[in-house]
Amino acid sequence: MLKKVLKFFGMASLLSCLALGASSCSDDDESVSVGTGTVSGFVTDEMSNPLSDVTVSLHDSDLKTSTSSNGEFTLAGVPMNSQIITFEKDGYETTSVTVTAAKYSKEAVATVSVSMVFANARIIGTVTDAATTGGPLAGVNVSVSANQSDITKADGTFEIRNLVMNDYTVTLAKDGYPSITRNISMADFIDGVATLEVQMGAEEILPGLTKFDLMMADKWYYSEYRGGRNAEQYPHWDWACNYMCSLDFRGDWEEQNEGTTLRIKNGDADQKNPANTETFDSFVYGSKLITDDTKLMTLEMRTHSTSADAPAYYGVQVVDLSAAEPKAVLVGGVRTLDQTDGSYVQVPVDLSEFIGKEVIIAIGTFRQQTGDYWKQLVLRRIAFTAENLTSLWCWLPGTGISGLEEWKLTQEMVRGTMPHTKKHFTGISPVSGNRDSYVNAYRAWRDVAHIASEWSFMPLTKDPEVFPGEGYLIKTRSGKAVDTRTPESYYYAKFAVAPGNNKLTLRTRNFSSTYATFFKVTAITNDGQYTFLSPASNTATMAEASENGCWKFIHESGDAGNPDGYASFVYDLSDYNGKDVTIVIGIHKGEENDAENKLVFYSIDMN
Repeated sequence: MLKKVLKFFGMASLLSCLALGASSCSDDDESVSVGTGTVSGFVTDEMSNPLSDVTVSLHDSDLKTSTSSNGEFTLAGVPMNSQIITFEKDGYETTSVTVTAAKYSKEAVATVSVSMVFANARIIGTVTDAATTGGPLAGVNVSVSANQSDITKADGTFEIRNLVMNDYTVTLAKDGYPSITRNISMADFIDGVATLEVQMGAEEILPGLTKFDLMMADKWYYSEYRGGRNAEQYPHWDWACNYMCSLDFRGDWEEQNEGTTLRIKNGDADQKNPANTETFDSFVYGSKLITDDTKLMTLEMRTHSTSADAPAYYGVQVVDLSAAEPKAVLVGGVRTLDQTDGSYVQVPVDLSEFIGKEVIIAIGTFRQQTGDYWKQLVLRRIAFTAENLTSLWCWLPGTGISGLEEWKLTQEMVRGTMPHTKKHFTGISPVSGNRDSYVNAYRAWRDVAHIASEWSFMPLTKDPEVFPGEGYLIKTRSGKAVDTRTPESYYYAKFAVAPGNNKLTLRTRNFSSTYATFFKVTAITNDGQYTFLSPASNTATMAEASENGCWKFIHESGDAGNPDGYASFVYDLSDYNGKDVTIVIGIHKGEENDAENKLVFYSIDMN
């Protein structure tokens, strides 16, 4: 067999020498030469127009050429084995083609033509070094693909150019440092630029999370998060209204009928892990401003796979990032729970020692023993209040807003809501779902600033429609329950209003040319004063003021493929410059009819 192999390579070498005369045929040379050939072809754009000045190069070599005015190129001296040819031009996505020996003609010419995609997006950023207290870190390879990367400079900065608007996984690698990945979504590109700030080499404070990671944590803006699919106390607890699983869960977790469930990792390899009641096995975390209105966190929970002598071990850890050396502090010690009878318990956690601070809160489970250890902690509600909850499934306790008592939005909830840091929100879900399969869709909301995960939903009498192609929508009941004072349901979020952030634009539609949709936009200040807002302008087919601050409109145009078709309602908030204002958008049953009147959220913008 060996003789046959040697005979084959010897013949291949001889033929190469005879045909091209470009390789050494010395009997003393033990290496096998494959000879060289020419790669030629044309480069065009997506519209088949020729592209000039494209750099065409042989990967990992100095061999390169450029395309002519008609997009033609010729690259000579290419080894005729499997080689990568790369095409680069500023403003276009870098493209690579593998040319194999089989592609060469008997004249030693391989023809390759490519089309390049226009790409002018960029990812820029800075990498710092935890070992030098946040100093710049040079020499880090920052990449999104084999052909799209940069090396950080002395000041720690990098720039990856010629990208299409897309989702990317960014990998950062440097000898002596653990590699890090970060996700960039299309929503992160602002005017074509996504910015990434990363610190490498930092100590983990929570499993897999350094101080820098925790600085980027999701904010828990609101006073309540609900999970699960069971419909106790519909619609407040219906699956379509419970969005806890869009929070940042780590480890092993699952959305169940009973709630969003933290589970001990228990695969074959996991069972070898030692008992550890100091470090979470699975957890959920977020950043929360603790005030007199949010100082009491209540966990509404039950368990699976537990017993009185083998409960679930869990805890709450708080990280104060303003501390000189932030640590995860266990509040209330390691706790246990065995609640498998189908009912839930409410566990209060006192956070008053952190009043005035925005801290990281993590709720997690501990592996209490090694071996086969399978425990599940079911989270049904995470609530932040000034006083104890009054019962299971209840609306949050507190002082009602005078004149809006039936809205269930208390003064404590308004004051305790954190001003939002984002300005653009979409109602289009990038992934669809249904009652039995929605977790992937809800999780996808995190990457696109979906309204359902970024605003807080209050379903007073009616659930929403989550996945219509036209956008997330809230709706009324059919029938005679006319009420222009109290909405059927609504969304709310708080904003720090200032020049450049004092105009709200709602893009919406409905689905009837006969029955108008009645809705109301309300501004509430932290002192409980409220104003029903009228739009400064709108583009609806029909729109006019109605009773009790409502507006009614008809507009049947607009879908994901026709974004310009939606009606725009624009609200001037400049009277609130310098103030934090909670904005409420609600739907009302404004007239008797047999229809479910609907308000579509295509997008909300603050600008």
